[in-house]
Amino acid sequence: MATVTLKGNPVQTHGNLPETGSQAPDFTLTTTDLGETGLSEFSGKKRVLNIFPSIDTGVCASSVRRFNEEAEKRPETAVLCISADLPFAHSRFCGSEGLAAVSSLSSFRNPAFGEAYGVTLKDGPLKGLLARAVVIINQEGKVVYTELVPEIGQDPDFEAALKALDAL
Repeated sequence: MATVTLKGNPVQTHGNLPETGSQAPDFTLTTTDLGETGLSEFSGKKRVLNIFPSIDTGVCASSVRRFNEEAEKRPETAVLCISADLPFAHSRFCGSEGLAAVSSLSSFRNPAFGEAYGVTLKDGPLKGLLARAVVIINQEGKVVYTELVPEIGQDPDFEAALKALDAL
């Protein structure tokens, strides 16, 4: 279990992020067309998991925009934007913003994702949603970088994540 904060108040997560160097847990998540996909669908690529509570908040939306911008420059990288939002919310946001370089995925049918990655919020007002985190996985499926953002309302460390991604 890890602790993050929401507006300075401690919030617990179920478990911890996967260890750097470990095999990334596979998962099944819902796509914007209500289909299903998993980590293995993106094998052979570098993968960035941009995990956040809700696309309908300013910080979450800005992280999707920023990672979309970075994904456009890196065709060898799959950026997966993951939250518990309904796929319709992901589709609406990315469609209205013209964001096509990221894959928007929902954990609403598959809460096992949040447990496997240690990001499901266990308590607090956002209980059941996902904490803000970034996980980078190499082409072989190994975790090479993780960040559990300490304050849910702040951006991830984009520069550190991109440095780890570019080192692959």
